[in-house]
Amino acid sequence: MSPTLIITLIVAYFLVLIAISYFTSRNAGNDAFFVGERKSPWYLVSFGMIGASLSGVTFLSVPGWVGSATNQMSYMQVVFGYFIGYIVVAYVLMPIYYRMNLTSIYEYLEERFGWWSYKTGAVFFLLSRVLGSAIRLMLVAQVLQSVIFDAYGIPFWVTTIVSVLLIWIYTNRGGIKTIVWTDTFQTAFMLLSVILTVILVADALELKQSIVSTVVDSNYSQVFFTDDFMSKNHFLKSFLGGMFITIGMTGLDQDMMQKNLSCKSIGEAKKNMMSMATVLVIVNFLFLSLGALLYMYAERFGVSFDSSDQLFSTIAMSGDLHIMVGVLFILGLIAAAYSSADSALTALTTSFYVDILGKKSNKESQNKESEKLRKLVHIGVSITMIIVVIIVNATMDKSAIDLVLLFAGFTYGPLIGLFFFGILTKTAIKDSHVPIVSLLAIVITVALWYFSASGPGANSDGTGIFGAYKFGAELIVVNSIISFFGLYLTAKLLNRKHENTIG
Repeated sequence: MSPTLIITLIVAYFLVLIAISYFTSRNAGNDAFFVGERKSPWYLVSFGMIGASLSGVTFLSVPGWVGSATNQMSYMQVVFGYFIGYIVVAYVLMPIYYRMNLTSIYEYLEERFGWWSYKTGAVFFLLSRVLGSAIRLMLVAQVLQSVIFDAYGIPFWVTTIVSVLLIWIYTNRGGIKTIVWTDTFQTAFMLLSVILTVILVADALELKQSIVSTVVDSNYSQVFFTDDFMSKNHFLKSFLGGMFITIGMTGLDQDMMQKNLSCKSIGEAKKNMMSMATVLVIVNFLFLSLGALLYMYAERFGVSFDSSDQLFSTIAMSGDLHIMVGVLFILGLIAAAYSSADSALTALTTSFYVDILGKKSNKESQNKESEKLRKLVHIGVSITMIIVVIIVNATMDKSAIDLVLLFAGFTYGPLIGLFFFGILTKTAIKDSHVPIVSLLAIVITVALWYFSASGPGANSDGTGIFGAYKFGAELIVVNSIISFFGLYLTAKLLNRKHENTIG
C-alpha cells in the first residue's frame, strides 16, 4: 500500500469522526462533556467500551503474544480473570458510584477518608492513565511512522502531535456525549477488521480444515498453564491478576467508569458492563486466533519481523496478501487506538478539572468561564500526552502488553487497596498517612519485582530473591494486599494512640 492511499483512508476516517462530533456536540456544555448529561443508551456505551477496553495494544501486541512456547494462548487465563473482575465492578463498585451521584469516582475517597485520600486516588489515576494511554498510543504512532511518515522523512514527534491533535479535534466540544457515538463507530470498524482479516489470512493459508480446528491443532493453542507455579503464566497467577487488573483499570479508573456513569440508571449500567464483559472474552480469543494464523503464515512464507508487536503490521502491509488486508489493518488499528485514546483524554481532563482543581461539573455550575477552563485543561492534557508518548518511545524495550500489565501492577494496586479498605471495613484511618502508605506500597512492589527472577536485578543464573519465581499479572494483587494492610496498620496505630490518649 502506498503512503498516499493510507493517508487518504485516514483522512476519510477522521472526517466521519468529525461529522459525528459535530452532530453530537451541538449545545454541549460541561455536563455533556463529563457525563453525557446522563442520557447515554446502555447498549451504545457497552459496544463502544469494547473498543476502548482493547486499544491498539490488543490489536498489535495480543496476536504477537502467542508466538512464544511459554505464552501461546495463556493470555486467555488473564481474560477469564477479567470477566470475574467485571462482575465485582458491576455489583460492588458501580452501585456505590450511582448512589453517591458521582462525576469523578475519586470523590468517594473524600467522603470515606478525607482530602488526602481523595487527592491521592486522583493523582494515581492520572499517573496510571497517562502512562497506559501513552504506551497504547505510541504503539500506533510507531506503525503510522513506519508505513507513512518515514517515506516523507517526517520525525516521530510530528507523528505523535498529529495523532493527538486529531483526537483533540473531535473530543474538544462534546466529550463523553460525543465519545459514546464515536466509540460505537470505531468498535464496529475494529471488529469487522479483525474478523475479515482472519478470513483472508485463512484463505491465503489454503486450510484443509476449519479455522477453529486449525488453530486448536497448531503449536500456539495451549490456554491453561498449571504445571510450573514459578512461571509468570501459571493459571492461578494470571487469573487473579486479570481479576485485579479489571477492578483497577476499569472499576477504579475514571476513564472506563465515566462512560458507565453516563447511563440513565444503575440497572442499565450493569447491563452494559456484563454484556461488554461477555463479548470481550470472545473478542480476545479472536485476536489470539488471528495471532496463531499469522505465525503459521510467517512460517510458511518466510516472513521476518523485528518484534512480536510488529508481526501483524509486517504481514498486513507487505503487499503479499490481498490489498484489503492492508486496508482493514489500517482502519482497524486506528479504530482500536483512537477509541481508547479519545476516552482517556476526556477522562484525564475530567479528573484534573474536578479532582485536582476542585471545580464542579453539574449543570448549575456551567458558565462560559468554566467551559473555557475545561477546554484549557483539555489542551494541557493533550500536550502532556504528546510529551509522555515521545519519552516512552525513546525508552521502551518490552512488548507493549507486558509493559501495560507491569505499570498496572505498580500504579493501580494502591487504588484497589484504598477503595476496598473503605468498602470492606468501617475503620477510620489517618487521612494524611494515605499518600505515604500508597507510595511505600509501590516502592516495595517495585523492589520485589526488580530483584525477582522476572526483574532486571535478577542473579546471573536467572534466579532472584524468591528463587526461580517470576512475577506475572499477579503483581497487582501483591501491591493491592500491601496497600490494604499498610492502611490497616496505620488504622491500628491511630486507634492505639487514641486509646492511650483516653487512658
